[in-house]
Amino acid sequence: MAGIGFELKKLFSKKGLFAILRAYGYAGIVCSGPMILGIVLILGIHILSMIGGASENTQNLLNAMITYTLFYSLFVSNLFSMITTRYTADCMYMGKNAHVLPSFYGSISIMLVFGCITYAIFLCNAGIQPIYQILCLTLFGELIIVWTEITYLSAVKDYKGILWTFFVALLVALFIGYLLMINKMPVVVSLLSIICIGYGIMMVWYYYLLVEYFPQGKVSSFYFLKWFDKYPSLTFLGLFMSAGLFIHLILMWFSPIGIKIQGLFYGAPSYDVPALFAFLSTLITTINFVTSVEVNFYPKYKNYFGLFNFGGSLTDIQQAEVEMKVTLQNEMEYTFTKQFFVTLIFIIVGSIFLPLLPLGFTDQTLGIYRVLCVGYAFYAIGNSLMLITLYFSDNKGASIAGGLFALVSCIGTLILRSESSKYYGFGFVAGGVVFTLYSLIHLWRYLKNLMYHVLSTQPIVAADRCTVITKWSNRFEERYERMQRKQSRRNQYEE
Repeated sequence: MAGIGFELKKLFSKKGLFAILRAYGYAGIVCSGPMILGIVLILGIHILSMIGGASENTQNLLNAMITYTLFYSLFVSNLFSMITTRYTADCMYMGKNAHVLPSFYGSISIMLVFGCITYAIFLCNAGIQPIYQILCLTLFGELIIVWTEITYLSAVKDYKGILWTFFVALLVALFIGYLLMINKMPVVVSLLSIICIGYGIMMVWYYYLLVEYFPQGKVSSFYFLKWFDKYPSLTFLGLFMSAGLFIHLILMWFSPIGIKIQGLFYGAPSYDVPALFAFLSTLITTINFVTSVEVNFYPKYKNYFGLFNFGGSLTDIQQAEVEMKVTLQNEMEYTFTKQFFVTLIFIIVGSIFLPLLPLGFTDQTLGIYRVLCVGYAFYAIGNSLMLITLYFSDNKGASIAGGLFALVSCIGTLILRSESSKYYGFGFVAGGVVFTLYSLIHLWRYLKNLMYHVLSTQPIVAADRCTVITKWSNRFEERYERMQRKQSRRNQYEE
């Protein structure tokens, strides 16, 4: 995200309260637009469903269908997101921008085939109407594409285009939803349709931004699959992070506060709604990481490894290492401090204003909200540390951190969900604490011996893994090259 960060930094350099608020607004939507859109649409849909006179069970069913679709789309896309991010970064570093867009087509085609088949099987047995199944499956496909587009958009600096996409998608969707409600259209169909419209607008516009930035490449769409063999731990990292973030919510659906809504759809509104608002407290760290940590740290990082690659003296390398570490330490301390104060503000302000909203907040749900705010704060800090670990290509260390986060969060929630409601959310907090502590200690140890890791931990003889994935990739590449040669001969013949 550093490319966007450098552009956004220009906005933060302007003085005045309005300029600062404008910069944070840009940064938040650029970095977390689709997730914010999902949260705003869910809240908007809740209000529209009340206007439309929907029963409580209908509202719960609608929220459950949206939540299931969001979770499964994130799970499937996270299997590829780390790999495609690394592939994109490698291609751009090597000046092969034309190789990027084909991997986008290849990754979404695999995810859509696998994801749509498996989710369609679930929906067919979920006990909901066929029209609901079609709309949920449509939304799932759109979300897969949008999450993947966001991975590639980290290289695009058109943040104003991303911002306008967000607002147009949001306003058009809510306006159409309002029109449908006042015209007495079926509530669930109408509101599922406007979510599909909102994400559909975002999907099309984001694709336009991508094709404007990346050239159409002449390489197989499945060439990127080799990166699964090059960096296998990154696949597990995406899986672990999804598990840590979402499974604690799923486990609570089958707790004493969980409810069976209809068919295979379950929920726990008194846990899900507080989690939704608590998650928003992490946005400040996401924004700060992109606009401050990466922007200030990256030049030092680039200078350090540039000295290794281009013959810098030992003295210069050691000095560059000190400067890089000092910058990183200062930026991370600044990030942690901001997250602490933001979490405190969310807890205080949320405790005052959330009960005033028509969302059913009680003393119990407020207690869960406060606990989850702390849990998401630790997650945000641990995630920042883990991302810095990836900067130094310590993929194994990052995967272990993600694995511990998922394991402790899931086991803790599983144990505590049968206890008193005052313990709800502490399983996720425990996962976040372990995630942060391990990431911090591991990164500190790694940086303490950084020169050793750079010079002495590489294999003496380079050996590429060649599993069935690489063989498939090579086969697709050979077929693509044959097709290109045939097309070239056909063009020559026609001329």
